[in-house]
Amino acid sequence: MLNFMKQNTKLISKKDTTKTLGNFLLLMTLLVSLNVSAQNDDFELELLHVQGNVYLVAGGGGNTALLVGEQGVLVVDTKLKAASDELIALIEENFDVPIHWIVNTHGHLDHIGGNAEVAAAGNILGSSNSGGRAVTDPAEIYAHIEVMIPLVTADEVDLDAVPGNTYTAGSMEFYANGESVQLIHQPAAHTRGDSLVFFRQSNVLVAGDIFTIQRYPFIDVANGGSVRGLIDALNNMLTIIIPNTNQQGGTYVIPGHGRITDEYEVVNYRDMLTIIYERIEDAIARGLSLEEVKTARLSREYDPLYGSDTGFWTSEQFIETIYAELSQ
Repeated sequence: MLNFMKQNTKLISKKDTTKTLGNFLLLMTLLVSLNVSAQNDDFELELLHVQGNVYLVAGGGGNTALLVGEQGVLVVDTKLKAASDELIALIEENFDVPIHWIVNTHGHLDHIGGNAEVAAAGNILGSSNSGGRAVTDPAEIYAHIEVMIPLVTADEVDLDAVPGNTYTAGSMEFYANGESVQLIHQPAAHTRGDSLVFFRQSNVLVAGDIFTIQRYPFIDVANGGSVRGLIDALNNMLTIIIPNTNQQGGTYVIPGHGRITDEYEVVNYRDMLTIIYERIEDAIARGLSLEEVKTARLSREYDPLYGSDTGFWTSEQFIETIYAELSQ
């Protein structure tokens, strides 16, 4: 692994991490309120080496992945807007290379809120047109086109935050720091515009909110998400992940929220979702109403691991979403 970290940089150990468009606008209002409430917070961001040339930055919204090499830093997801200054400072303090690329896994503001600020930090280049002076060139932003469309059709458009490099096919590939970077579209999963991001040489898969180890998956139905599509996306992840021994090690996975993990926990998460989905499907076939399904507590053994009675996404909302999808 090439070392572009500045001296005296302190990384957190893997053990420590275990401690630690109307429809679009409707969801954005929820996420903006989260961002506004955080405006006065001092975010504590944590930097962790994953493996190869990939790092995780936790805190301040969704997880951020960094691919670092001699060309610069590739940033996957830019957190809440209110955390962008801290994210930029962390990158500048720890690495001797500039920000060159940004990739968005999907369009929620806890993952793309800092797009404009992080892009503006840019890559510092020597310009032949500036007499050898350093100039700032904004970082390029990559995403599926379904991330771009709601941003450019919103009432207020910040063009600096909009991905300028989009794709509509099943995937997009490019090289960064001598490493192949693959964006793989997962239609109708968490949203309609989700991308898995795979760093092939470093053997790290960034899942975005397709996989959030701390909670039941949030299905953004208003923006094209579906439970069946999320199960398909988790199965697609498992075709990419190659474990080392006993479903552990090998390909590391960075979830949208939570700790670094591997195949073992992705399999458990996929199985949990599939089992609950099929139980509710069977209950509907037997004529049970939504209230009867809730009373039956068909997710009871999983609730201590993934459930919540408070917050913007509760166990009850999760069950209601599956029931509604299967009742169509």
